Amino acid sequence: MTGFTLTDLDRIIATRARSEDESSYTRKLMGKGPAKIAQKVGEEAVETAIAAVAGDARELTGEAADLLYHLLVLLKARDVPLADVMAELERRTAQTGLEEKASRQPD
Repeated sequence: MTGFTLTDLDRIIATRARSEDESSYTRKLMGKGPAKIAQKVGEEAVETAIAAVAGDARELTGEAADLLYHLLVLLKARDVPLADVMAELERRTAQTGLEEKASRQPD
């Protein structure tokens, strides 16, 4: 088991997003803006789903890592703190999934 957390990754992304390093992929993504980052999140989500259906655990692991990374970059680009997302997850898990879903306001 690793001690590496999403908070660790979020911190690394924040540092790299502010860097002047021209070779930083994170910096380049941030420079392209939220729309491009959101596109990458969508691509990675599809690749993750395909890997899951294919049943390849190693491929799914890699694609899930890509998806989480790109999602955290998107949150950073939109100034949504990971802590806010974690707080929402904590709030939602305080009840059963069906109870939580039923409590949401209809769109």
